[in-house]
Amino acid sequence: MAESSSAPAAAAAKSDAETEELLDRMLTRLALCDDSKLQALLSKLLPLAISSLSSSSQLVRNKVLEILSHVNKRVKHEPEIGLPLTELWTMYMEAANPMVKNFCIVYIEMAFERAPLKEKESMSPMIVVNISKLPQQHQEILMRIATKVIGECYASRVDNEMAAKYKLVNNSRDRDLFLEFCLHTILYQPPAQGGGSSPGLSIAQANRVAGKVPLKGDLLLTRKLGILNVVEAMELSPELVYPLYLAASADSQEPVVKRGEELIKRKASGANLDDLRLINRLFQLFTGTTGAENTAVDSRVNPGNATLKVKLMAVFCRSITAANSFPSTLQCIFDCIYGSATTSRLKQLGMEFTVWVFKHSKLDQLKLMGPLILNGIVKLLDNYSSSESDSVGRDTRTFSFQAIGLLAQRLPQLFRDKIEMATRLFHALKVESQSLRFIIQEATNSLAAAYMGASAAVLTELETLLLNNCQVEQIEARFCALRWATSVFDSQHCPSRFICMLGAADSRLDIREIALEGLFLGKDVGRTIGQNLDRRYPKVGEMLDYILKQQPRLLDSYEMREQKLLFPSQVYVAMIKFLLKCFEAELVQNSSIGRSSEFLSSVERMCLLLEHAMAFEGSVELHSTSSKALVSIGSYLPEMVSSHFATRISWLKQLLNHVDMDTRESVARLLGIASSSLPLTASSDLIRELISSFSGANKRFEVQHGTLCATGYVTADCVSRSPSIQEELLKNTLKCLVDIVNSESATLASISMQALGHIGLSAPLPSLVRDSSSGKVSILELLNEKLSKLLSGDDTKAVQKIVISIGHMCVKEASASNMKIALDLIFSLCRSKVEDILFAAGEALSFLWGGVPVTADVILKTNYTSLSMTSNFLMGDMKSSLSNYSSDEKNVASEDCRIVVRDTISKKLFDVLLYSNRKEERCAGTVWLLSLTMYCGHHPTIQKMLPEIQEAFSHLLGEQHELTQELASQGMSIVYELGDTSMKKNLVAALVTTLTGSGKRKRAIKLVEDSEVFQEGTIGESLSGGKLSTYKELCNLANEMGQPDLIYKFMDLANYQASLNSKRGAAFGFSKIAKQAGDALQPHLRLLIPRLVRYQYDPDKNVQDAMAHIWKSLVADPKRTIDENLDYIFDDLLIQCGSRLWRSREASCLALADIIQGRKFDQVGKHLKKIWVAAFRAMDDIKETVRNAGDKLCRAVTSLTIRLCDVSLTAASDASQSMDIVLPFLLAEGILSKVDSIRKASIGVVMKLAKGAGIAVRPHLSDLVCCMLESLSSLEDQGLNYVELHAANVGIQTEKLENLRLSIAKGSPMWETLDLCINVVDSKSLEMLVPRLANLVRSGVGLNTRVGVATFINLLVQKVGVDIRPYSNMLLRSLFPVVKEEKSTAAKRAFAGALAIVLKYSTQSQAEKLIEDTAALHTGDRNAQISCVYLLKSYSSIASDILSGYNTVIIPVIFMSRFEDDKHISGLFEELWEESTSGERITLQLYMGEIVSLICDSIASSSWASKRKSAKAICKLSEVLGDSLSSYLVLLKSLMKEIPGRLWEGKEALLDAISALSASNHKAISTEDPSLPGTILSLVSSACTKKVKKYREAAFSCLEQVIKSFGNPEFCHLVFPMLFDMCNLASSSKTGRAPLASDSSKAESDDAEDVSIPVDKLMNCITSCIQVASVTDIVENRKKLMDVFLLSLSPGFQWTVKVSAFSSVKELCSRLQSNLDDSQEISLHTDTTTFIHELFSSVSPKLVECISTIKISQVHIAASECLLEITQLGRYVSATNWTGIGLKGEIAQLIEMEKNEQARSTLKKCIENLEKSEQANAKTK
Repeated sequence: MAESSSAPAAAAAKSDAETEELLDRMLTRLALCDDSKLQALLSKLLPLAISSLSSSSQLVRNKVLEILSHVNKRVKHEPEIGLPLTELWTMYMEAANPMVKNFCIVYIEMAFERAPLKEKESMSPMIVVNISKLPQQHQEILMRIATKVIGECYASRVDNEMAAKYKLVNNSRDRDLFLEFCLHTILYQPPAQGGGSSPGLSIAQANRVAGKVPLKGDLLLTRKLGILNVVEAMELSPELVYPLYLAASADSQEPVVKRGEELIKRKASGANLDDLRLINRLFQLFTGTTGAENTAVDSRVNPGNATLKVKLMAVFCRSITAANSFPSTLQCIFDCIYGSATTSRLKQLGMEFTVWVFKHSKLDQLKLMGPLILNGIVKLLDNYSSSESDSVGRDTRTFSFQAIGLLAQRLPQLFRDKIEMATRLFHALKVESQSLRFIIQEATNSLAAAYMGASAAVLTELETLLLNNCQVEQIEARFCALRWATSVFDSQHCPSRFICMLGAADSRLDIREIALEGLFLGKDVGRTIGQNLDRRYPKVGEMLDYILKQQPRLLDSYEMREQKLLFPSQVYVAMIKFLLKCFEAELVQNSSIGRSSEFLSSVERMCLLLEHAMAFEGSVELHSTSSKALVSIGSYLPEMVSSHFATRISWLKQLLNHVDMDTRESVARLLGIASSSLPLTASSDLIRELISSFSGANKRFEVQHGTLCATGYVTADCVSRSPSIQEELLKNTLKCLVDIVNSESATLASISMQALGHIGLSAPLPSLVRDSSSGKVSILELLNEKLSKLLSGDDTKAVQKIVISIGHMCVKEASASNMKIALDLIFSLCRSKVEDILFAAGEALSFLWGGVPVTADVILKTNYTSLSMTSNFLMGDMKSSLSNYSSDEKNVASEDCRIVVRDTISKKLFDVLLYSNRKEERCAGTVWLLSLTMYCGHHPTIQKMLPEIQEAFSHLLGEQHELTQELASQGMSIVYELGDTSMKKNLVAALVTTLTGSGKRKRAIKLVEDSEVFQEGTIGESLSGGKLSTYKELCNLANEMGQPDLIYKFMDLANYQASLNSKRGAAFGFSKIAKQAGDALQPHLRLLIPRLVRYQYDPDKNVQDAMAHIWKSLVADPKRTIDENLDYIFDDLLIQCGSRLWRSREASCLALADIIQGRKFDQVGKHLKKIWVAAFRAMDDIKETVRNAGDKLCRAVTSLTIRLCDVSLTAASDASQSMDIVLPFLLAEGILSKVDSIRKASIGVVMKLAKGAGIAVRPHLSDLVCCMLESLSSLEDQGLNYVELHAANVGIQTEKLENLRLSIAKGSPMWETLDLCINVVDSKSLEMLVPRLANLVRSGVGLNTRVGVATFINLLVQKVGVDIRPYSNMLLRSLFPVVKEEKSTAAKRAFAGALAIVLKYSTQSQAEKLIEDTAALHTGDRNAQISCVYLLKSYSSIASDILSGYNTVIIPVIFMSRFEDDKHISGLFEELWEESTSGERITLQLYMGEIVSLICDSIASSSWASKRKSAKAICKLSEVLGDSLSSYLVLLKSLMKEIPGRLWEGKEALLDAISALSASNHKAISTEDPSLPGTILSLVSSACTKKVKKYREAAFSCLEQVIKSFGNPEFCHLVFPMLFDMCNLASSSKTGRAPLASDSSKAESDDAEDVSIPVDKLMNCITSCIQVASVTDIVENRKKLMDVFLLSLSPGFQWTVKVSAFSSVKELCSRLQSNLDDSQEISLHTDTTTFIHELFSSVSPKLVECISTIKISQVHIAASECLLEITQLGRYVSATNWTGIGLKGEIAQLIEMEKNEQARSTLKKCIENLEKSEQANAKTK
């Protein structure tokens, strides 16, 4: 590199001539250079030549061009010849001459095509850096090169190293150029046949991307995927890469689409879609080049394809900037709706975008776009068929109507001047499909606002439109018509109110509700006139005029009510109610200026309309409403109404028998009002007529009720006049009413009493004569007995009317006796449980007390019902509800009588009822005291009694009875309103002490037997199943249980219940008082706030509601209040979390769970640990609901803790402090808890903390890691442990079960937390972490923990790398003993892996010692050997570079251990051997010295297993290396030393090793020591005499191999006698018990085998002797051989022995035949012939016999082959001896019987040989 870079400089320094000469020489070298050396030459030549182009000499430049031309020709067709890429790039960047740069870029491009992939990969990022400073043409070339390399290298992934290089492209211009080119590449598509450029690109841009050859198929795919991967690796801001990813997600190739969508979700989901630059780029992708006529054809950018446009529209519909990018917004919308390439989906999205634009665009831009877009929408709607059924088309229309609605909201002036759009939408509501109508309805409702303030002409047209649509069939059209009527027009607009009246009878509830709201008749029906003053109503006259204009016959009315109704009854009801409101409103307005004649005329017409509404066919509701409306008018204009109806008395009388009670009541009132305009005589006649009807024939209830009511009202009116009616008529009337009370049913009696009450309101009731014998008696005395019965009856309504009537009758009463009767009657109701009766009695007592805020005229001449109904105790504001009425104190006749009455009432309330031991009486007393306080509160007597009343109400706050409690709190509020300043202060203090639980003890209530202490069911049932509520029942239970003192516990519980009830009741009162108390409460807030917060979460819903009321009343800004008192709240709640009361514990947990949400560290830091303690305590509570609350608190504090510890959400210092507080607590108290739910919650929190806290967790890493590792076992399901202990008993493999347990553990939250801990470990953390891990390695308990700590160490070392080196010795010393001692296979492997990775970073001395210690394990017990193999496997796979330096130590160990007796261990070492060696022979040769040394040491050891293993190793060495072992005969000597001596199990392996060495190295053995073979023979021969079966068999096998291997003829002399003797010995041992020759093969089975001498092995040795001996020796020993053959073929031996004998005979025949063929010695020939004859005569029959008697095919084949060998020697038998044999016939018989084909074929050959021999002998004769 240095040489090449200095070459241009040297060239520049030379003169042009010298440069030319140098170039000429270089050209010559180039011409003479071989292709194989050309690359090296070009690396120097090419930079030199190109740099010379900067010379001014034309000759030099020509020479350079000549060289470059030659180079081009040479390398053009040789792509394997590389060019100096790096040098060319350096020259390009440094060159200033344009020609040099141009040629450099050409050859750089060529060099990239030839460069190795690695070099291209490393150069690619370099060419992108500073690319913006290069010429544009060069930029394109380099960009193509870069993207090509990116496609080749990064289609699958980008490694971290290359990603870092691409991140160096940090110049904004370079980055933008690169991203632009990448975007164009992503947009590029293979050109179609017709030509043209890709969507989203111009022709020039497409050519820029592709270069000379279009991109297609996999090449384009890989390039796009590579670009996406590189751009992801560059980690650019989402706004920069968003267009790229979006274009990829709309690509035509599926892998690119998937990758693009994935990157949008993962990397670009946080892009700021309101970034102006981003949105402009996206608009450009959508629309392409705008103003194309001014742009060159090749430069015109096409719009994106349809898929991309769909994706872009989805983005635009989420961007406010896109909605404000005029004119791009407009172009985009019109392209979607009317573009030539648009689709139905794009139309849908276009309309969706339109909706978005109308909603979010700025008003100035909307004014520009709105009219154009609106025209487009209208046109689009006109072009669509109304029957369009496809979903996309339907969605398009949906968005179109939505857009119209939004535009109407934003630009109402577009619609205000015409009603065409309103007409269109109302028409659409009637003709469009049902699925679209809801959207059109919303749009129509939005359009309504546009017409507010429109011109009169437009509004008139709208009136007609709405009137036409308010009663059409389509629900949506009717709904919108009503909505428009109530919103477009004001409340004084008569036509719109008329439309609302028509809508009131609609079949749809929602339409009816809108109509009623438009008439102010909805939920505000109960408003009074004063409350309706803010409403603006039309004048009664105008409203009536419009109604009559629509229906002129509305005023028609007939005496018999036969007129027809012109509207449905509901319309009339709404119309009447609205007209009445208009009347009341106008009445208030006209009160100051007098009532005009016009107004009175309108009222008269209204009365006519009401009379019309009383038509017979009208509904009950209509008649009731009409009659009440007439009464209301009469209450305001009595003269006009009375004079009007004075002439209509007969019409009214017929209505007295109406079916509806309210109507009859109202008509009776009207009759009373009308009678005031009649002359007294006429009124008297009317009364007589009414009285006479009582005794008439018509006894219908309706008639009687109407008549009685009318009698009361008319008589009351008459007696109030001056002069009054005749006294006789009055008494007759009263007598008649009294008789009805005494004689009729409760209902009629109550109505009659009501009439008496009404009369009593107007004048005192005179006494009546009971009978002729007695004097006058008051009415109450006459009725006392009857009323007592009636008041004790079941008819609640009758009782109510009667008791109120008693109050009315006493208003003018002056008699004390009558008052006493009235009081006794009312007090008799004190035990009633019916609330309405109690309220009615309270009202009656108020009338008796005096000072009620109503007059007789109010009761008699208005729609008044009762004080209790008017005041609405619990729902309304009493003060305002009674404000319309004034007191009429002047009617009180005798104040002295009233004083007595008041005293009587007070004593009854305070001495009897309020502190009674019966809850019913206390409830009655409360209702009555409240009634008196409310109705007569301003009476002086009540004012004086206020302190006593307050005390009574305070006492009653603790009542269990809800009504009592609520009324007591209501009474407190009223007392507060009535009291003076000091009383208000005392009341506030008393309520605060009640709420905070520090109030004084209340007045005691004496308990009697039936006093209810608890509500039924509160504390369960008695032992016998009965109820437990009264004092007597509780005492009985305590006695039955033998614990009388238990009653005190019950009382304590009851007191607590009363305390709780007091708090609830106080809260009701407080909520009222707090509104008025103001600053008086401020000193108490610090005490109240914490408790109020807690009580709002009380388990009792009633307490919650009560406290919520007071909270709302007391606290204006809850958030600020809680923030200011947060510490006090926390202190209270945390204390109450440990309360003995479960209610307090549960409420405190729930309150804490809510309050801690969203808090910052400075607010909760000091309480955080206490909150966790409280949560865990509650989760382990004895009560389930408290545990549930604890769970909720735990979830809340978990969320809070995770946020506080997350460094991305909380300041680092606060996060660290939070972690310091929470994590140690969770690790120490949470995870180690015995409660399952607490453990699980703690682990979940710890895991989330580790995930979110990041590096803030480092100070706690050691504690966290160790805790998680220990939890892997401690939190494991104990069932798995049990199963593993008993796995063997049920046939489950322990190792599989261990693996199952480990896989479960690795999926646990603990393991996930450990993974997170690994990510934040740094070198500083190791100082605390590693010692803890080393200790845990030694002390950890449980499979999961032990495997976990090993795996964690493994991962830790991988993470920190060389930083672990200072701690490697500690870890090695901890891990190695554990691997040796560990019993679990899984744990052993895991620890071995951890040890291996620590070894990778240990020092040389540590590594050496560890490997030596590991190798030494192979001599240990089974566990040590398994440890050895696992360790070596781990070293090999993880630290192979370290291990490779110690192969001389470990290879011999692995080789030797392959031959362990334990198959499992040997198998493991076998696998390790295969992994560690590439070729067995080469490896053995390489480490032969070390292996031999180890084998020799093992043979010499005292361990039989080691000796056995060594012998097997020698066998393997002999097998693999053969004679290569010749230089290691020390192995043989070591073996020979071990052969003598005692026998031990497996010693036969030594003989096998000697056999193997003899077979492979016999030459080297003989050469080194000629006497050594004999020594070996002697050793082996002696071994053959041993009595152990396996050893003797191995010895014979070894002897056979030794004889064969050395091939020494002398061995036959040395061995054969011994073998012959042993054969004889074996034969003699068989005598007397050998089976007959004819026995089946079963008789030849192994059961008959002689365990002492293996004859088959012995015969193999004889065969080897025959093989090595000389023929002379064989012939000399022929007699012995014949004996051996005959013995071995006798029936006494197994068939295996016979097979061995067959082999010996075959070998003998082979030797004899070769000798006869080769030998020239006559004597030997003769002896041989004789031997052959003996074989023929003796052995052949034995062979035939074996074939005949033994049924084993192997025997048949071997015997037939042996017989074939003998028959082949037949030609050597003399003719004189031949005929006596007779073998041929026997063989022929065998052939017929033989089933084995091979044996039969061989026997046939035997026949052929015999025939040939016969023929030869015949010729000889």
